[in-house]
Amino acid sequence: MTICLVTKIHILKNFYNLLYQPDWRFMDSKKNTRQVLEGFPAISQEFRNLAVVYQEVIANAAREVADGMAEYLQKQVESVQDLDKYCDYVSCSLTRGLSVILSVSGLEDPIVGEDKRLSNSFGLFMQKTNITRDFLEDQLNGQAFWPKEVWSKYGKNLSDFTKPENSVPALQCLNELITNALQYVPDVLLYLSRLRNKSVFKFCAVPLTMAIATLATCYNNQQVFKRKVKIRKGQAVTLMMDTTDMQAVRAITCQYVEEIYRKIPLTDPSSEQTRNILATIRKLITPNGTTDSAKSGNWLLEDLYIHT
Repeated sequence: MTICLVTKIHILKNFYNLLYQPDWRFMDSKKNTRQVLEGFPAISQEFRNLAVVYQEVIANAAREVADGMAEYLQKQVESVQDLDKYCDYVSCSLTRGLSVILSVSGLEDPIVGEDKRLSNSFGLFMQKTNITRDFLEDQLNGQAFWPKEVWSKYGKNLSDFTKPENSVPALQCLNELITNALQYVPDVLLYLSRLRNKSVFKFCAVPLTMAIATLATCYNNQQVFKRKVKIRKGQAVTLMMDTTDMQAVRAITCQYVEEIYRKIPLTDPSSEQTRNILATIRKLITPNGTTDSAKSGNWLLEDLYIHT
């Protein structure tokens, strides 16, 4: 954010070529991540040491990400379609590239790299989780990635959501965006179920469980508009340790699906859509779509109450 727009766009547009220049570095950043830019020759050297097939995938992903970032530095996210396009640029490009690398390397089956829809869903889910959580940080940086098509239903200005008198519509907007992100969970679970290498599985599954935990923490949580909401450090460590296989992923997902369901406000405009997507996820992660008879009964009673 400390680099002027003209300089930033020029570097972004040419970044994938800079990977092949041994001496390129950037010395004018003021951010705490400046070490990456100042020490970039060490990174680009490792890139050039890779087999050409990997270089091509990485360079192509870098080009797509940089093009998208440059485009959205100069335009606003107006619609949900804009948001999807932005996420495709900056996140799905990476998950598609990662999937191809996993397949080409022989660590995973060819289908992992070939099924672009699942790779895209993984990227969309992760990026939309971050965008939803980072509302306040982006506002403070003069940025906005929540689509106007959604937030304009709940207020005149996105910045108004930080005001206490707008807490109800702010939460309703937040809940709609979280529901939008949850739609990708079934695809992400299928993506993970195809992974065979244990290290690869954990590398992909831990971010998923942390993202689901983050959405559960953010759902209907007014703190999103007051500070950056994060899962607790102990919670994060537990997730890293417990996310070992698909059975564990299903159990963790089920835990946070239940948590979100319990927090759905009766009057929330997205409540029915939220319950529907949670029910879909629930059917995928538990036998016969239930965790146990008591919980199943509770959900049924709640639904009967809500719809009468």
